Amino acid sequence: MRIEELDTPAAIVDLDVMENNIQSIADYCRQHSLKLRPHTKTHKIPEIAKLQVKAGSCGITVAKVGEAEVMAAAGLKDILVAYPVLGEAKTTRLAQLARECKITVSLDSLEVAEGLSVAAHKAGSQIDILLEFDTGMRRCGVETPASLVALGHAVAKLPNLHLAGVLFYPGHVWVRPEEQGPDLERLSERIESMKQAMRANGLDCQTVSGGSTPTAYNSHRIRGVTEIRPGNFVYNDRNELGLHVCGVDQCALRILTTVVSCSVSRRAVIDAGSKTFAADRWLSGEGKGFGLIVEHPDVYFELMSEEHGHLDLSGSSYTARVGDRLTMIPNHACVCVNLHERIFFHRKGVVEATWAVAGRGKLQ
Repeated sequence: MRIEELDTPAAIVDLDVMENNIQSIADYCRQHSLKLRPHTKTHKIPEIAKLQVKAGSCGITVAKVGEAEVMAAAGLKDILVAYPVLGEAKTTRLAQLARECKITVSLDSLEVAEGLSVAAHKAGSQIDILLEFDTGMRRCGVETPASLVALGHAVAKLPNLHLAGVLFYPGHVWVRPEEQGPDLERLSERIESMKQAMRANGLDCQTVSGGSTPTAYNSHRIRGVTEIRPGNFVYNDRNELGLHVCGVDQCALRILTTVVSCSVSRRAVIDAGSKTFAADRWLSGEGKGFGLIVEHPDVYFELMSEEHGHLDLSGSSYTARVGDRLTMIPNHACVCVNLHERIFFHRKGVVEATWAVAGRGKLQ
């Protein structure tokens, strides 16, 4: 089957582009002696996670226990849950998983650590811990070296936990790669102050886990980092395009859609709305529109209702016809993929595989 024969809307991925994205970041990390632990939140597909490990990743990253369970069931055995796992139901499941896999969890509070310790003790397992500190995102993470040290000492005393190092997320660095220098310098200074405080107080800081897709290929400029966790690079999207992190030819994921109505003058409706794309804005651009139309980039994807995509043709020479096929690069690949049960993977237009998005909807 060719992609032109697929029913729409359909999520399609160019295997050549995806494989090149995977190999490129793996080669970069080898060149700069960095460990690579890609975040699987973007694809949520075990088959792709295995390709990433085969290319050189030391393990994978997930956000939720349910995602960890999906990946472990598929044979992935070194998993970082980059999220504070809280609540007996979740910690019990994770502690059981830690009997079969190497499990690491990031956290920024003693409450989370204590819950994990109790669960791991009951299960007879061990969980590695990375202490999260804030570098500017102001989302999760302790704010001062003193707080980090205090939390580290408390965690080190808890049974069945092993303090493995620290973690940060530079999601606030949202400029083009060539403009990231000042941000990366401030980030380096922040990391060094945290590491020095840990080591001065006898705490292990062997692992320093960080990274994001926008900063991925500048990670060697971040002093002290030992591993990176980019996720979006595997597919890329319109937001990465807007930051000049990638080109259109590096965007592996597209949404194939069909024009279903042209009744209103200089407008068209496609068969894909918010239940196909999600409603994330174009954060790296002017904040307008919901995707880039590859064939007609001057067409404005203006609005979405649940099943309708509203296209404004007034600024384009394109004359839409009912039945036209269009391909869209979504604003944000991760949330878009989570809406789809399966993805069609093609090479030069020929569908080679259909993989279930096995980790979709795993919110707990």
